[in-house]
Amino acid sequence: MNKENKLIPGLPSGFEDRWGKKLTLKKKLINIIETNFVKFGFAALETPSFEISENIGSFLADDDSNSMSDVFSFKDGEKNITLRYDLSSPLARFVAQNNQELPLPYKRYQMGDVWRNEKAGNARYRSFLQCDADIVGNVNPAQANAELCNLIASTLLACGLKKDQFVINISNRKIVQGLIEDLKISDDKKIKVMRAIDKLDKPGFGLRGVEDLLKKERVDVSGAVTKGADLTDDQALQIINFLKVKDLKELKENLKNPLSQEGIKELEELLKIVSYGDYLDQIKTNFTIVRGLAYYDGFCVETNLNFKAKNSKGKEVDIGSICSGGQYNKLISRFKGVDIPGTGMSIGVDRLLFAMMQLDQIEVDEKKPVIICVMGEKYLKNYYEILKVLRDNNINSEIFLDSRKNLGKQLTYANKKQCAVAVICGENEFKDNTITLKNLLGVKGENNQVTFSKENLIDEIKKFI
Repeated sequence: MNKENKLIPGLPSGFEDRWGKKLTLKKKLINIIETNFVKFGFAALETPSFEISENIGSFLADDDSNSMSDVFSFKDGEKNITLRYDLSSPLARFVAQNNQELPLPYKRYQMGDVWRNEKAGNARYRSFLQCDADIVGNVNPAQANAELCNLIASTLLACGLKKDQFVINISNRKIVQGLIEDLKISDDKKIKVMRAIDKLDKPGFGLRGVEDLLKKERVDVSGAVTKGADLTDDQALQIINFLKVKDLKELKENLKNPLSQEGIKELEELLKIVSYGDYLDQIKTNFTIVRGLAYYDGFCVETNLNFKAKNSKGKEVDIGSICSGGQYNKLISRFKGVDIPGTGMSIGVDRLLFAMMQLDQIEVDEKKPVIICVMGEKYLKNYYEILKVLRDNNINSEIFLDSRKNLGKQLTYANKKQCAVAVICGENEFKDNTITLKNLLGVKGENNQVTFSKENLIDEIKKFI
């Protein structure tokens, strides 16, 4: 192949390779999250990556001309299939298929990759891992939603975040829906209004950006144009004034719409139940949280970090919510024809990982292997005997795979892998029935080698790992 024709390695935007410490930390976070979900009584579920397109629907698209612009879809014979963009729609399909066999309420958790065909950004990926927990069935909504708030707080603290490093923002969509009713905003504009409000705390928006989306259009710094909800100046002003209210009591006095009052009451009941546990201080009301997805119709939650993370260029960025969700009462009725209410939350593991890598607050043990260096092919049988002893004692270990390489190159390999110790045995060691270990993390210039009787291998090696 000519030099000009060689492929340039790379990835599409919004996708990322993960390895080394980052991947080890990700796996540790996944294990912590799963352990905590199980502790709270949630049972595991696994669904396929693909769903039939007409079943999964689309709830994210901003492009009016293409309602499926936010998902990756493919032709599969006479049907279209879509890579799941969240784990909630597959859950709805699963419950509709299996509700006779499931215990209701059904508390399920699921971990899996999702795919979104949207603009990538700082810690905003087009393929990422979600860890979801949902409660489906006719239950006391205040109890179910309080349980989710407690689960979020407990899980993030277990992951290594400190109490002052995150806040769980809660609201209720009915509050805004009541205001929209009073403002007589037409049905075709309601979802755009919701999505505009949901952008308030997103990077680059604020009140001005939301106001633009409520009116004719918003033009971002790149020049891209997003069509607005086309509200009147008065309608937009009243919504902006609503967004400035932070106190639940003040909101209760100002909004008299019955639906708004219902949403406020549901929040009060939720907070009362949360007060019975340990995490009330982690939870704040934020009435701008309405969630961009159309199927939410009550309680909403978004969990944000109280610190800035840095991108690859060292610039501080707001990575957005690391855990979000809400209540949905009609998502499953698309399949069943009857309403089976549900509520759930989702942790964006890769976004959480992005922040945790920078905090460096959680200890990561990558369990690097012991390297057995090969000083000559005639001793291979002896090296494999040492290897067996190490592995039988659950010590991660490997033998260097090329006896033609000199010791220097073998140690360079071990150092590049950041291994702690190397076994270096030659003719003298095998004649004397001894083993020599080299401390690869020792201070340069000091004597970092120790030789001992072969019988003491495990005790001696544990001093280094």
